[in-house]
Amino acid sequence: MTEREQRRTRPREFDLVLFGATGFTGRLVAEYLVKKRPALRWALAGRSLGKLERVRDELSALEPSAKALPLLAGDSLDTAAMEGLARRTRVVCTTAGPYALYGSALLGACAEQGTDYCDLTGETHWVREMIDAHHARAAETGARIVPSCGFDSIPSDLGVLLLHEQLAARGGRLAEAHYRVLRMKGGASGGTIASGLLAAERMKDPAVRRVLANPYALSPEGAPPIPGQEDWLRPRRAPETGRWLAPFFMAAVNTRVVRRSNALLDYAYGREFRYDESVDMGRGLPGLARAAATSAGMALSGAVRFAPVRKLAERFLPAPGEGPSREERESGSFEIELLGVGTAGERVRARVGANQDPGYGATSWMLGESALCLAEDALPERGGLLTPASCMGMKLVERLRAAGMTFQAEAG
Repeated sequence: MTEREQRRTRPREFDLVLFGATGFTGRLVAEYLVKKRPALRWALAGRSLGKLERVRDELSALEPSAKALPLLAGDSLDTAAMEGLARRTRVVCTTAGPYALYGSALLGACAEQGTDYCDLTGETHWVREMIDAHHARAAETGARIVPSCGFDSIPSDLGVLLLHEQLAARGGRLAEAHYRVLRMKGGASGGTIASGLLAAERMKDPAVRRVLANPYALSPEGAPPIPGQEDWLRPRRAPETGRWLAPFFMAAVNTRVVRRSNALLDYAYGREFRYDESVDMGRGLPGLARAAATSAGMALSGAVRFAPVRKLAERFLPAPGEGPSREERESGSFEIELLGVGTAGERVRARVGANQDPGYGATSWMLGESALCLAEDALPERGGLLTPASCMGMKLVERLRAAGMTFQAEAG
């Protein structure tokens, strides 16, 4: 029996461990799991046993069986503790960010132990570091390591996969795809703000800036770069609709994930595949004005000095562990349209959305179902630093549809 077979078939105490369960998003994912799978062999994990006990008590009010949930205390910076945790479970789902500060030991332990893994990171520079450090070892042990399983970057990654599937069913092949945010309403948590501040601080490092500026930062070595795929910050008009577009602040993360998916799927979308993301601001002069204001705001945010921004954030924005109320999350929503063009000029259209706050309500669904997909579904036996589309694909789409999200595709 190979090392990979030994690690993948070794009996594990748990099917799933949720690490970071005491944080704001971690509590939401725990609530989702306890409602969805009360009988799952799973455990809550984090740094503080006392905080874990309080979370378990809160979950017990929703589902009495949660009172028996095991609690695993361990420091994310303790490599030995993270290795011990990874050995005990088949899947780790972690919400403990910023991942560049608190995620490396746990991801590395999962890669070493053949343990599947998913997280919520939007930290492209960190994912690149993890690919370089652990992709080869995870491929050897069979560990399916899947970062970015929330609003970063499931709507993008699975939305493009939907376009591909729609065209492939008609005998076609995708040549380009355009992601347009039509509507988005939601709040921010302290953890997300902390991750953003860390990313801004790391931008002072020239090596980090080079990674973030590279449109193919997450693609395998040797992936063919396509000219014209650089990020853009100016308003522009969509030739297919005539509507004004502004740059989307998450595009620098999502586009890299989609391009990595294409490479890992053996260039199913083609080696000349082109992809971009933007926000639809509407038609005419009002649309142009909104696009110009959004573009100017993004440019300004990149030019301001970092230290004053951190001081303002620490004073006025939510601290880690805080975030939108239940009412705010349930009143949030998002709707995204993806327009695809085939190599023969065929057109396809997809819609992705949810009637939940995108960053927290819907993200807890996306991460929760990603963890369950890894734990319960028959997936391709491939290991490495993967993406939602290349690892879970349409099985995850089906799960998210059943959870209440919109994933639709049609000729168009």
